[in-house]
Amino acid sequence: MKKVIIGNWKMNPITLKEAQKMLAGLKLGLRGNKAEVVICPPFVYSVEAKKVFGNSGVRIGAQNCFGKDEGAFTGEISPTMLKDLGVKHIILGHSERRILMGESTIIVNKKIKAVLKNSLTPVLCFGESLEEKQQGQSFASIEKKLKEMLDGVSKDDISRILFAYEPDWAISTNENIECSPDDALTMALFIKKLMGEIYGKKAKDSVRVLYGGSVGKENANSYLENSAISGLLVGGASLNIKEFLSIIHTV
Repeated sequence: MKKVIIGNWKMNPITLKEAQKMLAGLKLGLRGNKAEVVICPPFVYSVEAKKVFGNSGVRIGAQNCFGKDEGAFTGEISPTMLKDLGVKHIILGHSERRILMGESTIIVNKKIKAVLKNSLTPVLCFGESLEEKQQGQSFASIEKKLKEMLDGVSKDDISRILFAYEPDWAISTNENIECSPDDALTMALFIKKLMGEIYGKKAKDSVRVLYGGSVGKENANSYLENSAISGLLVGGASLNIKEFLSIIHTV
């Protein structure tokens, strides 16, 4: 199975013209690519991204969605709307939404179910805080969050989810703490084991775990060479098209 490389552009760039330039550069540089590539621009550039990549095999993703298909929810965007635009993947539970927007595991759970209902791929983000890590609570924290976010998700749907481990302490602190490839591998194996305990051996073998957290061209290969890690969720580095292409071609 191909490694998955997801580029999360977050709230960038600020103009359509810049987005078009980035998309064109990506398309040109992706010739000969051997990874499963997903580009997640801001909502407003989704149509443009689909226009650029068409049926090339590059998937268009979204950075968030609401937990219902339609209704009186001012300002929200549903998975059904995104599906109609050609979106295939949706990032859910990203650390910035949890930390900055106060998004709970209950809210993420509703979104996962809505995304799965629409036959889309959830990219489920999760991680532990620096305090939890320092107290030796990493595994307990991850287990609790995953059980809450996956409550009511069926055994048949578990393999459709991409699990993106992104430790908060590796991406949102000023302490320059790096999540080593060994640490990422240990967590990936723990997640697979946990899914096996909850959903059975088939789930353990089929679950795909990505790593996200200060990933760049210098360290991408050290994570990708581990067979238990199925890919990367790339944030800031995906905005530098040359660097992002370097990460992709590492595969």
